[in-house]
Amino acid sequence: MRKNYNYTRRKLYLPEYGRHIHEMIDSLLLIEDRAERTRQAKAVIAVMGNLNPLLRDTADFKHKLWDHLFIMSDFQLDVDSPYPQPSRQELELKPKKLRYPQSHIVFKHYGKYAHQMVRKIASRPGGFSMDDALCVAHFMRSKSYEFNNEHPNNGSIVRDVRIMSEGGISFDPALLQSMRHDYHRRPQQRNQKGRNNSRRNNNNRGKFHGKQRHYHNNNRK
Repeated sequence: MRKNYNYTRRKLYLPEYGRHIHEMIDSLLLIEDRAERTRQAKAVIAVMGNLNPLLRDTADFKHKLWDHLFIMSDFQLDVDSPYPQPSRQELELKPKKLRYPQSHIVFKHYGKYAHQMVRKIASRPGGFSMDDALCVAHFMRSKSYEFNNEHPNNGSIVRDVRIMSEGGISFDPALLQSMRHDYHRRPQQRNQKGRNNSRRNNNNRGKFHGKQRHYHNNNRK
């Protein structure tokens, strides 16, 4: 008995259509009459459309089916198609390689946008604005807290701003004292969650004790 394994058969170019559709297309290549071959190809297109009935109303659905027909025939099928026949070179085109930006980040815990903002403020013709500098320092403080999970020293923020601006921005660290109480919302949320859990536990505990009293009263009767 001769066994017919899939690895001994020819390659399926579009496995989602199955081997039977590929065999039907192989039989089209054996038809010598071009008109009959075209008529049979339209019948195969109808069968391929029945496999995905939900996609019939989509745009260019018929065009995709004819393209898949030529792909599964290994571009050897010669029929009268209502659409231009695709070529192997068109489908094997590879997209161009994307060039990722290779920017050097001086302080990674602040991110690249902090460095860009500092350079933008320092390069202004009329000099930097103190309000803008403090706004950037506030942003750097928040990013440092997200990265290290602790508040940075105001002196270190002023020093890093001076380094990133190449000495163009410098101000007193005492101006950042108003930022001491930033990012204190998470512990409050955690405490509130703990209170809600304790209330639920107390309610469940009361229900349990109530059931226990009811059980003892029934046993006494």
